[in-house]
Amino acid sequence: MSALRVPIPKAAAQAPSPAPVPQVPAVRMVTIDEGSAGQRLDNFLLRVLKGVPKTHVYRVIRAGEVRVNKGRASADTRLELGDIVRVPPVRLPERPAGPVVPGREFPIVFEDEHLIAINKPAGVAVHGGSGVSFGVIEQLRQARPDSKFLELVHRLDKETSGLLLIAKKRSALTALQDQFRDRETGKTYAALVSGAWPAGQKVIDVPLLKFVGSDGERWVRAVHDRADPGAEHAKRSISLVRLAEQLKGHSLVDVTIKTGRTHQIRVHLAQAGHPIVGDPKYGSFEANRAMARGETLGGARFDRMFLHAKRLRFNHPATGAEIELLAPLPPECEGLLQLLREPS
Repeated sequence: MSALRVPIPKAAAQAPSPAPVPQVPAVRMVTIDEGSAGQRLDNFLLRVLKGVPKTHVYRVIRAGEVRVNKGRASADTRLELGDIVRVPPVRLPERPAGPVVPGREFPIVFEDEHLIAINKPAGVAVHGGSGVSFGVIEQLRQARPDSKFLELVHRLDKETSGLLLIAKKRSALTALQDQFRDRETGKTYAALVSGAWPAGQKVIDVPLLKFVGSDGERWVRAVHDRADPGAEHAKRSISLVRLAEQLKGHSLVDVTIKTGRTHQIRVHLAQAGHPIVGDPKYGSFEANRAMARGETLGGARFDRMFLHAKRLRFNHPATGAEIELLAPLPPECEGLLQLLREPS
């Protein structure tokens, strides 16, 4: 007896889903708040239309598609609090989702409605970029979603710890950056260097040159000779060095910078023959590795660069009052100093 075969009806053909209709960007009317007041129109648009090519931004400004308080405006127009900016419909490029930025607060040294001063830990970049997904400013913005404006006033190397200023208003940002640019601030760093620093050596006035090495990395080197091929492009750099304490095989120095060049302190101290302990770029690889592995100092390990922004003096951006901030050395740095003070 043959098996009964029951025909299985074919599934009804499904109608194809309609293609998604691309959303046409709409005109936006943006009211200028404290975070954007004082900014140039072109810079404001480059931030609002992030990802749109600069050429296109300037094109829509010239074409009169951007309006400020219903009137045409030029790229260098300074926006004022309460201005209404017409942002034309510009299709933003689709961007892949970036990494999730965790919200994080940092040790606060000073804070008011104008600025924040934090004691940045070593090993944390101040901002994302160059292989770093995010840094202090991105994490702080994530931790404070209600803050309309948070911007870095200046920079610190990833390996450097210490005082870092963040502006909470654009007026504070421009005022503080003007002070930094005009060298009206006092910035002093604590650095532990190898060897005995000569107490009489108090000024390093050696030009520095930035260049890209054969490894593709950005480097800085000191230029001592005017005949050096890079002398024409080297920038004058001045560091004031004060011996704070002679220690076992090392010296603790305070360095005040009169110019703000990239890696200035690190290169100046290294070219003087006393590299900073733990400096991965300009220091001693062998000495750093031995200290990180605990092969010196009785097994104690130290695996960071000993450079700390300890003191910062500036005038308050709103009141003009002089402010001096101090950030204590991190525990691992204090612990290393104690070991170096112990008798052999």
